[in-house]
Amino acid sequence: MKLIKSRKLFDGVDEKENLLIGFEGDEIKYVGSKKPEEERDSEIIQEGDDIVVTPAFIDSHSHIGMVRSGEPGNEEESNEQMNSVYPLVNALHSIYMDDPSFAESVESGVLYSTVLPGSGNIIGGKAVLIRNFVQDIEQAYIMDVGIKAALGYNPRSTMEWKGNRPSTRMGAVAMLRENFIKARKMQALLQKEKKVIDEVEPITEVFMDILSGRFKMMFHVHKEDDIMVLIQLVKEFGIKAIANHCCDVHREEVFVALKASSIPIIYGPMDAFPYKVELKHESWRNAEKLLKSGAKFSVMSDHPVILQRNILYSLRHMLRFGLSKANAISKITKDAAEITGLKNIGQIKPGFKASLVVWNGDPFSLSSHPILVIGEGRTVYDQR
Repeated sequence: MKLIKSRKLFDGVDEKENLLIGFEGDEIKYVGSKKPEEERDSEIIQEGDDIVVTPAFIDSHSHIGMVRSGEPGNEEESNEQMNSVYPLVNALHSIYMDDPSFAESVESGVLYSTVLPGSGNIIGGKAVLIRNFVQDIEQAYIMDVGIKAALGYNPRSTMEWKGNRPSTRMGAVAMLRENFIKARKMQALLQKEKKVIDEVEPITEVFMDILSGRFKMMFHVHKEDDIMVLIQLVKEFGIKAIANHCCDVHREEVFVALKASSIPIIYGPMDAFPYKVELKHESWRNAEKLLKSGAKFSVMSDHPVILQRNILYSLRHMLRFGLSKANAISKITKDAAEITGLKNIGQIKPGFKASLVVWNGDPFSLSSHPILVIGEGRTVYDQR
């Protein structure tokens, strides 16, 4: 067993002191104050007076590998322009793992990414969760997260693209409802044995999978009224949804309404420039309303809107409004894993994957940085 001796441990839930973290293979086996007696051959690979350990970070919403560092903008692949409703698109198929941003993220302790299609379409395609620290998409893929959808300005701003496209927000919602109604009717016909599954069109089948709960919907949404539409859709069709962004929300009661509707939030990107009208109320101060609401949320980079390697810095606003350091770190570890559905990652406890970041001081200090990053038991970055 390999051991890391921490002066301080942020385990994804709490802040603790003077603990050993032991892992073997890709799994954490031990967390405790004393060296396990039964592990006589265990080896302490890192210790020191300033050593702080956190779980590896999880970015709940990004376009890393699709919008790639060092490539011209016309080569980015975040939005497929063939149709405004095309859930068969899979973000995994437009990721290049040689994007230099992956290595920068790993150096900063960000080992996992939810990668989504962009928001230029009403239904943009499938979002996937990947490892940042491997060589190709086969090794990177962990799980499907859900189907990307978009409300608000973005899907009505792309009328020059191909396919049937809305010019208004009401048109976008109508097209979305049309597909859900069609899928619901098909479900009824299948139940009555008036249709067989082989007769169902692939796009309708995806909407049926959403209605059945197999897929969550990752909704791009910023403005408060569009969030009310999202809540209405959840009530009408009984779908599982995650609200992504919510940056223009400036009233606490809107976050409360999301909480009451059991819709978690992937919040951000914070520190991005509000470049469009639907962000006219955007402010880092809105985070205070989010915290007061008690809504469940994680934090995103929306890479490259803010660089994924800097996702930790977004949390400083939460600290300003009273969130503890331990709870802040949970927004890019434990809470991020729970919202996206990622199992056995995001906490430092026995049975979880050995994905750890070893820091040379307090992660929230500008002078601190990772000196050792472990990805599922393997050293993926070492600056010791």
